Amino acid sequence: MKTERQKMASGEWYTCLDDELEALRVSARSAVHQHNTLPPEDRGTIGPKLGRIIQTKNAIIEAPFHCTYGINIKLGDQVYLNAGCIILDCATVTIGDQCQLGPNVQIYCAEHHQDPIKRTDEGLEIAHPVYIGKRVWIGGGAIILAGVTIGEGAVIGAGSVVTKDVAPGAVVVGNPARPILRTE
Repeated sequence: MKTERQKMASGEWYTCLDDELEALRVSARSAVHQHNTLPPEDRGTIGPKLGRIIQTKNAIIEAPFHCTYGINIKLGDQVYLNAGCIILDCATVTIGDQCQLGPNVQIYCAEHHQDPIKRTDEGLEIAHPVYIGKRVWIGGGAIILAGVTIGEGAVIGAGSVVTKDVAPGAVVVGNPARPILRTE
């Protein structure tokens, strides 16, 4: 029988009301707290505890920052996350090299069950990975929903809600985000 963590990782319905998952969330909250409260000269580009749980080569994560687990986040080389970014990483979140995320960008991997009893009493949710290709620019306040892939070189306009995949090089804006013509 699979654990709730194994179900979560394999994209099946799982309960977030689980001791193992709670322990991982507690660890992430501690790392996030350290990152957010260290003086910048002591924190560097990423707080020490957070740097041990997030897979990164050479990223800068401004404070404040929040993530659910941290262990499911993979940041490429020269990634920049501006202040207020939130990554609810119940599934893998991959952010490619040289991506820039504006302030208050939010990435959500989990979807809660629509049945109110299963959602509240059982804590059922399902998680889908988010993939962001290289050299993507995501404007401030944008929201990226579960299961979305954003192609290399795409631009996501500030405040956009991305509900579907974005083609490489596309510029999308709005709620829901829709392609517009790129201007030079």
